[in-house]
Amino acid sequence: MTAGLRIDVFTIFPAMIEAVAGESVIGRGRRDGLLDIRVHDLRLATDDVHRTVDDAPFGGGAGMVMMPEPLFAAVEAVAPPRPLYYLSPAGRHLDQGFAGELAESGGFSLLCGRYEGIDERVREHLVDGEISVGDVVLAGGEVAALTVIEAAGRLVPGVLGNAGSVVDESFSDGLLEYPHYTRPAEFRGWKVPDVLRSGDHGRVARWRRAQALHRTLIRRPDLVAARGGLAADDLELLAEFGLESDPGGDGGHTP
Repeated sequence: MTAGLRIDVFTIFPAMIEAVAGESVIGRGRRDGLLDIRVHDLRLATDDVHRTVDDAPFGGGAGMVMMPEPLFAAVEAVAPPRPLYYLSPAGRHLDQGFAGELAESGGFSLLCGRYEGIDERVREHLVDGEISVGDVVLAGGEVAALTVIEAAGRLVPGVLGNAGSVVDESFSDGLLEYPHYTRPAEFRGWKVPDVLRSGDHGRVARWRRAQALHRTLIRRPDLVAARGGLAADDLELLAEFGLESDPGGDGGHTP
């Protein structure tokens, strides 16, 4: 079976990638042939006895810098799918839309940095772009790479058991996801909203949409602003369930 998405990862900690990418939905996607994740150890591309991948920076300064030779050698030896992305705070912000693009691309590769970073010539002449998972500094690119792998991999058709999960979840329509409930119907006096037990699927759908709108208004008003604000039918839906259209509302759930 031809894999739906190939992802090559270049790292000095291959076991770290394999340990996580072998579990849960991503691991199942690999076993089912839907994801082809190949992990390459950068140290194997070195030619010295110590498997050295870093050296002191020219001009002085704290820390070490990953050398260009092993990085170029590792990538060129396997001709991975392009584009090749370096994980960096300077990169394009990973969001659901970008994850969808990666999932539909057929394949891409990730380069994980360590220490103080990589030689600038790698950025200029080897990688095709950079990806950021947030405005935060990590010890290396492996955790960020795993975030990219899961964000994109779970969107490949067949990886999730229920395709509807992708449609309904947060950011799929520029909104946060609506609240979920399961058994028991009452727990410590807290009851599941009556609408979810009514059997009225149309009303359930409207309630969920209203809750998604309200939750986004309260917790991520920037997402609502990015959508151009609330449409007239959005306001009507919020009013139907007694939910405030003002971000200063109480955020409660109306049955």
